[in-house]
Amino acid sequence: MKNTTAKIVVAASVALMLLLWELASIRIGSQQIMPGPWETLRAAAGLLVEPGFLIIVGSTLLRGIAGFVIASALGIVLGVLGGINKGFEAFMTPWVVVMRSTPVVAFVLLALIWFSQSTAVFIGIITMFPMVFTNIVEGMRNVDGDLVEMARFYKVRRSDIIMKVYLPSILPYMISGLSSASGIGWRAIIIGEVLSQPRYGIGGSMQLAQMQMNVDVLIAWTFIAVIIGFAFEKIIRFVEKKAIKGR
Repeated sequence: MKNTTAKIVVAASVALMLLLWELASIRIGSQQIMPGPWETLRAAAGLLVEPGFLIIVGSTLLRGIAGFVIASALGIVLGVLGGINKGFEAFMTPWVVVMRSTPVVAFVLLALIWFSQSTAVFIGIITMFPMVFTNIVEGMRNVDGDLVEMARFYKVRRSDIIMKVYLPSILPYMISGLSSASGIGWRAIIIGEVLSQPRYGIGGSMQLAQMQMNVDVLIAWTFIAVIIGFAFEKIIRFVEKKAIKGR
């Protein structure tokens, strides 16, 4: 019953959003400046059948996956080390604070000078790593101390303690961090593409549409990016549920 009610509320919210969008389009009176939902849908359908569509989307996906994998691996490994060793956590704190506090645009502008075509991947790593690292450290802090002490009393190897005591306990924190990081990182990668203008990429296509005043195409690419990011986050949540059930 609750799920049905929630779906009805979501559907009503989406319907209201589309209605307000259509009314705004009518009020402005210019399809070039504010295309309506149907015009945008037609533009999106046109993009789907273009020969380069899969290359554009695939290129952005590869950058997103590369950034996500690297940031996740670094965040998990360094987060575990930070959870075990407070000195290492203190060492990492300034790095994490700088990454979280610096505006994404500042990193993008620097990356354009340093990395050129790898800008989007670098931005993805910089924005996703702090969230994964912080969640892993938090999870390590909440591991049952008595269980750890018991393992040490029986002289269980540190590697086994990490694999069999720490990792199962921090799994919910890890998945939560990965899910949140993927959403933020995906948006940051698109921003990186908008400014770095790679040959193929959703962000570059959005920038081109903006320069050509194809607002319907720009909004269509935006929706495509939102759908892909939403799907990616749903996949991580699905893995989270499966992993927790399998514990």
